[in-house]
Amino acid sequence: MTVAAALAPAYARYCQQLGDDRLILGHRVSEWCGHAPILEEDIALANIALDLIGQATFLLGRAGAVENAGRDADALAFLRDDRAFRNALMVELPNGDFAVTIVRQFFFASFSRLQLEALTRSPDTEMAGIAAKALKEATYHVRHAAEWVVRLGDGTEESRQRAQDAVNDLWRYTGEFFLTTSEERALAAEGLAVDPATLQAEWERSVRDVLTLATLTTPATSWMQRGGRDGKHTEHLGPLLAEMQVLPRSHPGASW
Repeated sequence: MTVAAALAPAYARYCQQLGDDRLILGHRVSEWCGHAPILEEDIALANIALDLIGQATFLLGRAGAVENAGRDADALAFLRDDRAFRNALMVELPNGDFAVTIVRQFFFASFSRLQLEALTRSPDTEMAGIAAKALKEATYHVRHAAEWVVRLGDGTEESRQRAQDAVNDLWRYTGEFFLTTSEERALAAEGLAVDPATLQAEWERSVRDVLTLATLTTPATSWMQRGGRDGKHTEHLGPLLAEMQVLPRSHPGASW
């Protein structure tokens, strides 16, 4: 599908945002490779990281194609500074302990699944195809993380406390998922984007159901962190990008 010229810049930025969420979270999850508590989980987290980075590759590639400025997925991933990234703040936070990683994954995957499901109906057939493939992966990510949330929350006293602490710490970052810009509303009116505000009620219902099953308490706070969608990030994104981008920036244009 050829996107109307008037909508192309906004749509390219939207595709970048989708890709940024998954690229940064994929990098974070990959840091567990060789460090997970059990071998099976080490493999599972590595595969989830690969899924997320694969999704980011397609989404950033679509962004580059729509932008039509000569930037491919690699250029968008490795040659932008932190202020040019539009990922949600939650995905750039350090892994913390295993409970923090699992709760973060559960919160994001639950949002991602709803977002991708809606995007499978996009009039942009390339985006619809990307979303359809990624939806299968996100569905597994939700199931995997939810099972661990229940296992930790309904486990030992220590595992429950660590899971509850993770929920308490990360909850204030979830509101950013559902912020809607005027650009997103315009794209959503054409079916090219999903208004994230329309996903919030279903996200909260599904998340609360799992937290209840896990004997965990949903925080009562309504105050939410924000800034990532505007390129205003935590102190954690810069070091992550420095590690992720060091090779292509040190050897620009190199190929193997």
